Amino acid sequence: MIMAQRMEITYHKKPCYDIVFTQDFEELREELKELGCENRKLCIVTDSTVETLYCKEVLAIAGSVSKKSVSFVFPAGEENKNLDTVKKLYTFLIEEGFERTDMLVALGGGVVGDLTGYTAATYLRGVDFIQIPTTLLSQCDSSIGGKTGVDFDGYKNMVGAFYMPKLVYMNVSLLKTLEDRQFFSGFAEVMKHGLIKDSIFYEWLLENMYEICEKDPDILEEMIMKSCQIKKLVVEKDPTEKGERALLNFGHTIGHAIEKAKNFKLLHGECVALGAVAAAYISWKHELLSMDEYYEIRDMFVPFHLPISVEEIEPEEILKLTKSDKKMAEGRIKFVLLKKVGKAVIDTTVSDEDMLNAINEIYFDEKDAAE
Repeated sequence: MIMAQRMEITYHKKPCYDIVFTQDFEELREELKELGCENRKLCIVTDSTVETLYCKEVLAIAGSVSKKSVSFVFPAGEENKNLDTVKKLYTFLIEEGFERTDMLVALGGGVVGDLTGYTAATYLRGVDFIQIPTTLLSQCDSSIGGKTGVDFDGYKNMVGAFYMPKLVYMNVSLLKTLEDRQFFSGFAEVMKHGLIKDSIFYEWLLENMYEICEKDPDILEEMIMKSCQIKKLVVEKDPTEKGERALLNFGHTIGHAIEKAKNFKLLHGECVALGAVAAAYISWKHELLSMDEYYEIRDMFVPFHLPISVEEIEPEEILKLTKSDKKMAEGRIKFVLLKKVGKAVIDTTVSDEDMLNAINEIYFDEKDAAE
C-alpha cells in the first residue's frame, strides 16, 4: 500500500504547498507542527454530516498542537454554501478572537473547502487555511488549485477568490464511510481529468472499473494520486485561469445550469456527467469526435452509476442559465470540447442552437417516451 506520499504544488513556479496522501490521521500532528501551529489558534470548519464522523478526532489532534482549537459547524448541503454562512463564520471567528496569524482548517467535502477557503481569503484580508478533504470529489478536484467561493442567489460559485491553502491532507480511508451516490458523484471529476488530458489514465479507469466501484483502497489511492497529478500540471501552468486551466471546466457550463435548475437536488458530479455528455455531443456535431467516440464516452458514465439523461427540465431554461456562466468572454461562452479522449480544446464558436440541441440530447421527456 502506498503510504504518506507527497506531491508538491507550485504557484508561479515557486513551492506553495504539499498534498499528503495517506490512509489515516497519524501524520497530521507533525504536519501541523511543521506549519507552526503551536503558537496559533485553529478553527476546524465542518458541516453537520462530517462533524459526527471525524471532527472529534481532528479537533483532538489540533488541540494537542495548537494554542487553542475550536470548531464551527454549519448544516450540510450545497444550499448552505452562501454568504449567510460566511457571515456566521466571520462572527464566530471575531467572537473567538481569531487574529491574522491564526488558521482555519476545512474538514469536509467541496462545499466546506470552498466556503472555508473563501472565508480565509477575506477574513482580516487573509488568514492561512488547510484542506482536509473527506469526499472523492474534494480529494481529486476541489481541494487542489486554490479556487474558493460561495454560491450567490443559487448561481454557482459567483463570489470567490483564488487563494492557496498551506496544506492538503488526504486521508483516503475516509472514503469508506462515503455513501455510494456521493462517491460516484466525485468520480465524474476523475473521469473528466482523463477525458481532457490523459487517455492512458482514462483507459486505466475503465480497466479498473470493478475495483473502483468496490472502493479498493490501493486502487483508490493510486486513482486519486493520478487525478491530482493531472490537475497539478494544469493549475501550475495557469493558476488563475487565464488560459489552459479553463479546460478543467469541461462539462461544467451546462452542468452548472442543470444544477441550479434542479435546485441542487442533483449532486455536482451528477450534473458534471450530464454536462460532459452534452459537451461530447457538441464535439461530435462540430466534427471533432466521431459518432462512435461520442457514444462510447457517453456510455462509459453508466457503469460508474452516473446519469446520462435528466428528467423534468425545461431545455430553454437550461440554455438561459448558461448565460450567467462565469466563463463568458465578450458575451460568448468559452466552451470546452473534445478533439479526442485526452485532448480538450476551448471553443468560443458554440452557438445557442448547439447548446440547445445538446440539452435536448440529454433530456428524457417522459411524455415522448410514453408515446
